[in-house]
Order: sequence, then C-alpha cells, then structure tokens
Amino acid sequence: MNKLDFYLFHLMPYPYIPPGEEIESTWVTLPNSHYDPKVGHRLYNEYLEQLIAGERLGYDGLCVNEHHQNAYGTMPSPDIMASYLIAKTERIPIGVIGNALPLHANPVRVAEEIAMLDVISGGRIISGFVRGTGMEYYSYAANPSHSQERFWEAHDLIIRAWTEPGPFAWQGKHFRLPYVNPWPRPLQQPHPPVWLPGSGSMETIKKAAERRYPFMMVFAPQWFTKANYDMYRRAAEEAGYEASPKQLAAAIPTYVAETEEQAHREAKPHMMWLFQNGLKIPPYHWFPPGYTSKKSFAGMLGAKVKHNMKDHWDLTYEELLEERYIIVGSPETVIERLTEFTDDLGAGIVLGAGGHMGSMPHWLVMKNTYLMAEEVIPHFREPDGKPSYARAEPLGTRTLTEHAATVGEPELQPVARLNGSLVETQRAYLEELAET
Repeated sequence: MNKLDFYLFHLMPYPYIPPGEEIESTWVTLPNSHYDPKVGHRLYNEYLEQLIAGERLGYDGLCVNEHHQNAYGTMPSPDIMASYLIAKTERIPIGVIGNALPLHANPVRVAEEIAMLDVISGGRIISGFVRGTGMEYYSYAANPSHSQERFWEAHDLIIRAWTEPGPFAWQGKHFRLPYVNPWPRPLQQPHPPVWLPGSGSMETIKKAAERRYPFMMVFAPQWFTKANYDMYRRAAEEAGYEASPKQLAAAIPTYVAETEEQAHREAKPHMMWLFQNGLKIPPYHWFPPGYTSKKSFAGMLGAKVKHNMKDHWDLTYEELLEERYIIVGSPETVIERLTEFTDDLGAGIVLGAGGHMGSMPHWLVMKNTYLMAEEVIPHFREPDGKPSYARAEPLGTRTLTEHAATVGEPELQPVARLNGSLVETQRAYLEELAET
C-alpha cells in the first residue's frame, strides 16, 4: 500500500477581480460584471487540461467540487466537470468532492447522476457529499437551519436508492417521493465510495467515522487538523474499529520548485490571492444563523480564541507556512512536511499537493504538477511507483473483445411484437425472423 495518495484538486477560480480590501466579499455580493466569459472560456479549458495531465503523471485521483455565485470556485455543477474528465481519461478515479446535498431540490437527481458517471467511467467515481458553505445558503435562498437535517436525509435517501431495488416510496421530513427507482444503478457495489469533507463540525466527524467514510479537512492549520483526526479516531473506536490512514484526508495547497528561494518567489503571490482574495468572506456570510449547531459553533469559537486563530484573509504568508495551511519549498522540504502529515498525523490522502492554486498561471501549474510527480510523489510510493488504483483490476472493460469474454450477453434480450409475434429485436434482421 502506498504511504500517501495524491489527488489533484481544483477550485477553478476566476482571479481577475479587485483586491480583497476593496470588496465586501468574493462570495454572494461580488458583482458578476467582473466576469468575462471569453476569459472564462480560456480558464476552463486550461483548468481541465491541468487535471487531465494528472493521469499521465501518475497521480492517484482527480477532484472537482461545487460552489455557487463567487469568484473563488466557478463549478456550479461538478458532475458536468466529472463527465468531461471521464471522457478524457482511462483509469484514474474521479472525485466529486462534492455535491452540496441540502441545496438540491431532489436528492434522487444526485443519485442518478453519480450512478450514471460511475457506469460510464467503469467504476471510477468517488462521491463526496457536502452541506455547502454558509455563503451558498444566501446565494440559493436556502434555510441554513435545515442544513444538517436536509443533508442527512438526502444522504440516507441516496444510499438507499443505490443499494435497494426500486421502486420504493420515501416519506421524510424534507423529501417526499412516491417512487424512488433510479436508472441507472451504480457499477461499484454496494455503491461508489463516499467522502465527507468538513471544517471541524463534531457532528460531521462523528457520523463520518460511524459510517467509515473518509473525512477530509479543508484549508486548516495542522494542529486543528490533528485535533479533528483524533476526534475521528475516537469515534471509530466507539464504533468498534481502528481508523485507517486512508480514512483521513486533507486539502493542503502545496507548491514545489527547484530551490527554496524559487519556490517561495513563484508561489507566494498566488497563495496570497487564494487566502486574501478568494477567501475574503465576512463572518455573517460564512456562518448564517442556524447553519452550525450551538455545540460545534461554541467549539470553533473557543478554539479560535484559545489559539488566536485569524480569519483566512488576515493570515500573513509566514503564518500560512508556519501553521501548515500551505506547504512551499524544495523537494526536500515538501517531502519533510508531507512526512509530518503521514507520520505525525497518521493521514493517508492529500489533495492539492501539486496542481493549481489561487491565481496561478497555466505554465506554473504544470511546472508544479510535473515536479511533484517526479521529485516528491515517488518518496511516498511502493518501489514500483504505481498509483493506488493501478493495484486493482478495473471494474469496467476497455474493449469489445474483453466485454464479450467477461460480461457476455444480458440474460434478457430486447423484444418487440412484429406481425403478431414477439421477436428478439437484435436478431430481427435475419431472414427467417423477418418473415414471421
């Protein structure tokens, strides 16, 4: 087993906006007159190219996510992005990290789309479920006080839709459906892997551990990530098992260059754009009333006061480095920092080590992605250097010959009534059948 799995992760931001100090927020209220679709066309295609390169370079997976009405992340439909990546790759897993369940009017739509992507890709989909940030409850005019309830009801409905033969009826508090009977069903059984990203909610961590879902921290200091991992391990012990490193993940923007000096010179402005501009979010947008439970909110506020935690946009570059929000340096430094992540924190999945971050131009993204693949990732691999997915047989077949040999023909054949007789439609061209 590889010591650490590396997933390319993309937010697909639109960086051509005013400085953070000149705007109220990069979310909700930033006028979309700043968005030029012609520039967006170039960016989307560069961003997708950056992700697609991950398979050729040996990364373990590619990840996209869902955000709304902001310049920080311009992917309102991550399933569409995943479908493009599926078509341009062959075997690498694609993570939708993830669909914001409380913002969807009908969770069966998510169940259908993820199952469809899983079948098309040959069983390569990872399905992340998220609640959506507090800002998106303003953008979608959704009630944040129902967020937790809608999330877990939608989760339960989707899992049942994937695993229980339909049709069946669902009568919940937030969703009422007389017929749940999604076509297609997912290829991976009992269902695609589920990941739960979070920012420190005790309820999310506990429920993720109970269900043995990987839990992912996003843009947090290392000490806070460790505290949440410890919480997950305790919840796993209470559930009767020992948590695996592959259940502990984090998104850590990481940049590597030939030397320390060059790495900081190249990465610093783009890291600062990410935290000062992309994450310029006033607290009243981030935490609308009712979005977080009293217990979790009190815990986060207590930690913030105790450890003198600053808002993301107030952190200096030196603070980002010191507290391990980000990793920047030579290959030796990056290996050392990621070894802390594996050995001290016991984690086994990292997102954002390599690839795009902030306002980084395409050529610099590709440089980072290549160097990470050549100089850093092999240190955390088995001697053969293979990504984790290459150690298992693919679920889907890649040629018609392989399909014919291993899958064969379905038990039921399509039929239609011709001239009063039922005829197998795929053999109806035969003369003896055509004459019946």
